[in-house]
Amino acid sequence: MNKEFIDALNELERDRHISKDILLDAIEAALVAAYKKNYGTSQNVRVEIDDTTGDIVVLSKLDVVEEVTDEMVEISLEEAQEIDPRYEVGDEIEFEVTTDDFGRIAAQTAKQVVVQRIREAERGMVFDDFKDRQGEIITGIVQRKSGNTLYVDVGHTEGILPVKEQVPGERFNVNDRLKAYIMDVKRTAKGPQVFLSRSHPGLVKRLFELEVPEIADGTVEIRGIAREAGSRTKIAVWTEFENVDPVGSCVGTRGSRVQAVVDELGGEKIDIIAWSDDPEELIANVLSPAKVEEVFIDEDEHVATAVVPDYQLSLAIGKEGQNVRLAAKVSGWKIDIKSHTQYFAANELEELADAFEMYGDDETEGEPIED
Repeated sequence: MNKEFIDALNELERDRHISKDILLDAIEAALVAAYKKNYGTSQNVRVEIDDTTGDIVVLSKLDVVEEVTDEMVEISLEEAQEIDPRYEVGDEIEFEVTTDDFGRIAAQTAKQVVVQRIREAERGMVFDDFKDRQGEIITGIVQRKSGNTLYVDVGHTEGILPVKEQVPGERFNVNDRLKAYIMDVKRTAKGPQVFLSRSHPGLVKRLFELEVPEIADGTVEIRGIAREAGSRTKIAVWTEFENVDPVGSCVGTRGSRVQAVVDELGGEKIDIIAWSDDPEELIANVLSPAKVEEVFIDEDEHVATAVVPDYQLSLAIGKEGQNVRLAAKVSGWKIDIKSHTQYFAANELEELADAFEMYGDDETEGEPIED
């Protein structure tokens, strides 16, 4: 071990971003393993490496005893006193072991341990890096396919995009570039696994953060988001600044900002609405593009009844109920849609029924009718 070897460790530290201390620990562990391979035990061995010169010392510790039962870990009092007359039973003596004596097998063992420790250190660094990036967007290149699962090169590791996290209708081929949401990171025996998503609502949120500076700096907040991937997303935005239009900020000049997000999502429709702390106003907004006449709130049941013009009933409900379903998710309210005719005709019937009930309960006797 010499200065050139330390230079090599410094180069590894720069290229692979692994601390030299970690590498030196790996070398020390490798030499202890090599000693064990050659001599059958390592319990009495320690290693010292000079991180500047690369000089290495392997020290074997022996216990001073009256009668030796294991020459690998013990030395007789007589032999110890030949070294230094002051030694007594129970003392410890350290001898330097010449590493050249380890032989080819021991050297191979040392190399394997070093490689393994470096690999473990790299995996640990990758896991820590991606664990801190959970919930962010990452750009990668499709590396390979296994069935319908995509494996994406995201830098120092491979991201997994499962079928259930893909958008219906989207197709990616090997070498295609894509943006994905880092959904989860797990540590496994094979190294860190990074699970990606293209269907998560967080992807839309992060894309808007990239395209809209007002969202990135906190001027505009995303208060609610609901998504049916590949079809439609509703996003509710809010700001405390009176001179800022939160919806206009997200739409951009001539729709440039929202269009950039739509293009990334393959044409998915996006409704941007203004959030309100007033439930009636919020419900009216989230049912866009339908126009709402009135909203009636039941705080106890957390249910809102929205009345819309007759000709806008199907628009408010949406195809297969999608519009009202997304509106309920983004607002957090259960929403019941009624057309103008349905709601007010039902109210008139209730009023007639109440009046009839009141009339039927009248106990006043009328005058008899004579023939």
